Amino acid sequence: MRETPNLNYINQLAAGSEEFKQKIICIMKKEFPEEKDVFFSNFKDHNYKDAAENVHKLKHKIGMLGLENGYKTTVSFEEELKGNKHSLYPKFIVILDSINDFLDTL
Repeated sequence: MRETPNLNYINQLAAGSEEFKQKIICIMKKEFPEEKDVFFSNFKDHNYKDAAENVHKLKHKIGMLGLENGYKTTVSFEEELKGNKHSLYPKFIVILDSINDFLDTL
């Protein structure tokens, strides 16, 4: 079963504050595409060390959107990239795509 992003953690952080929730969502919608594009650029250029740093940043957003398995995959992918390996790339792309689709609905 494929995990789907959700706002459970963000709602918990917001503790009923719609203003805070919207600020977090706004930050996510702005930063996620930018960080994703930088990752793709570094990965395409085989700059795996920098790509690992990009994945590290994205990892926190993945966790905030409730993707527990996706978070674990991302942690492993980050470590893989540090060793110039990338077998988890296809799984990571599925995670990024699901987040992208989810953020488009907000």
